[in-house]
Amino acid sequence: MTSLLEFSSPPLLLECYLSHLKLNNFRCYVDAELQCDSRPVVLTGPNGAGKTNVLEAISFLSPGRGLRRATLSEVSRHREEGHSWGVMATVQGIHFSHDLATGVEIGQESERRTIKIDHEVVRSQTSLTEYLNVIWLTPQMDRLFQEASSARRRFLDRLVYALDREHARRLARYEHYFRERARVLKLGMRDPHWLATLEQHMAETGVAIAASRKNFIEMFFQSQTSSLSHFPKPILQLEGKIEEWLETEPALAVEERLTHLLASSRDRDAEIGGASEGPHKSDLKVYFNSQNRPAEQCSTGEQKALLLAIILTTARLKAYSDQRRPIILLDEVVAHLDEIRRQALFEEILSLNMQAWMTGTDSSVFLSMTTKFQHFHIENAILRPMN
Repeated sequence: MTSLLEFSSPPLLLECYLSHLKLNNFRCYVDAELQCDSRPVVLTGPNGAGKTNVLEAISFLSPGRGLRRATLSEVSRHREEGHSWGVMATVQGIHFSHDLATGVEIGQESERRTIKIDHEVVRSQTSLTEYLNVIWLTPQMDRLFQEASSARRRFLDRLVYALDREHARRLARYEHYFRERARVLKLGMRDPHWLATLEQHMAETGVAIAASRKNFIEMFFQSQTSSLSHFPKPILQLEGKIEEWLETEPALAVEERLTHLLASSRDRDAEIGGASEGPHKSDLKVYFNSQNRPAEQCSTGEQKALLLAIILTTARLKAYSDQRRPIILLDEVVAHLDEIRRQALFEEILSLNMQAWMTGTDSSVFLSMTTKFQHFHIENAILRPMN
């Protein structure tokens, strides 16, 4: 693994940006279309105009339920049966161009999401990570450090996607094995061979997930030698039994240990409807480095700065790892930063050549970057270019 100490400035990145975005029956938009270049994008307008809806649409170009964790029917402009919604985008680079699309038709029995890459249907959402990586920060995440550990795991896993494309597939496989084992236990189907097979798969995949998270944390720690100006240096730690075992034992030994633990806890797991141990129990702990304070004890402003520092550092890691930048979505973030941190954020985005998408009600906070950003005004679900 290359050390970030070897670099005094980010490497020249391959182009990777959204050059075209189209929404159909998505939230407040009947039809909306944007043509973009590789510069960062600013969306301004009054509250309720539809700014966040654009960011949410982009977030659906990655695995999962988007930045609001909405159900498929919730994002449809018409929620009645038979209506559909769609998000289409072109991911542009120096040597490539790919069309990504996702959407759903709201049916009577199911809400099945469709993914298309270059107009061909693909089976899994995780295929999107091969073409685009999306990271976001929203006002709803302000309480990330006070919320349940599941929210922090989702946040961490999205960061890991940036550096390990297989991580999303591992999570999907683990979830499948997890649910199947829970179903078998609930029905009282105690076929020992079938349960043992499921538990072995859970252990193999679960340990791989924990190892990938652990590797990300180690890379993040190395990157702290190259600090972000005017932002704190977060310390990230993983808490979990699997991670603890991996500190002193090889992965194969941990897999065997987890397999035995799952087998011995079948009765208890049947009662709780899940699994008493695994990567779904791990937690991300964040500390304010300069004062060594847990993030949950920091002020709201400090927590926001910590989250931004984590996201920007991950973007740097992505740049150094394969020279393809992520798309970063920052919803109403800039207005809550002081002038020094605001400018530091803008400068970091520009230095990494990222296409960050930022929203705000006050266009004046972006004035210093008028020519370096592309600006769209949104009102009543109508998008209008401003420069």
